[in-house]
Amino acid sequence: MGKLDGKVAFVTGAARGQGRSHAVHLAREGADVIAVDLCSQVDTVPYDLATPDDLAQTVAEVEALDRRIVATQADVRDGAAMKRAVDDGVAQLGRLDIVVANAGILSFSTAEEMPDEMWDDMIATNLSGQFKAVRPAIPHLKANDDGGAIVITSSTAGLRGIQNLAHYTAAKHGVVGLVKVLALELAPDKIRVNSVHPTNVNTDMIQNQSTYSNFRPDLDNPGKDEVQDTFASLNALPIPWVEPADVSEAILYLVSDAGRYVTGIQLPVDAGMVVK
Repeated sequence: MGKLDGKVAFVTGAARGQGRSHAVHLAREGADVIAVDLCSQVDTVPYDLATPDDLAQTVAEVEALDRRIVATQADVRDGAAMKRAVDDGVAQLGRLDIVVANAGILSFSTAEEMPDEMWDDMIATNLSGQFKAVRPAIPHLKANDDGGAIVITSSTAGLRGIQNLAHYTAAKHGVVGLVKVLALELAPDKIRVNSVHPTNVNTDMIQNQSTYSNFRPDLDNPGKDEVQDTFASLNALPIPWVEPADVSEAILYLVSDAGRYVTGIQLPVDAGMVVK
């Protein structure tokens, strides 16, 4: 018997990385899944984003667990598209209990040199996109006698400042404010709202040349081996990054009955980065 038997979860950014991990973890515990991902490129993002094939792989992994999944290519920046994806998923799967607003992008620039387009893409995706994903889910969660749970992915950058990431840091701090307000507004309907705050996670978002070069500007074309010590130096625990599954386990706690009285919190999964 799974911790989420009979539940339905809506996961954004589900094609790969953390989003796929979250979708598969929740499915393993018995949840059916509504999955969305952009599956195309954003001009200001310096690494390859997920593809339709990536989303198809998520579908295959969820179905291999004998769970149902409704997957849609949709942009979290488009509120109407999010509403269609949520409403269609609920129509097919019968209900909605869990929202994991996870979709996000990363890029680097000093604030002084940052072009408007880079700032706008980041805020639109990592902050407004979280809101636009959560908003259409609220009526479906309110329809449940036992409420539901929302988790929004923030970052250690939502709890501290990180250089060359003014846009990302602003968006992730904004998520914290959004969570606190939603937790208050939705508590009467037994809907809990929390955020998770990972340190670097071992996904394509950090495992790429742009990120390596940002953290090791002293080297020409640094690789994974050259950045591990630098990443590890950011954390209190001597590790360079956590795995997507580590974040998924934290989310499972927050959305399951184990966390039934936990709302409005910021849960770091950060190897001690915030306290260092």
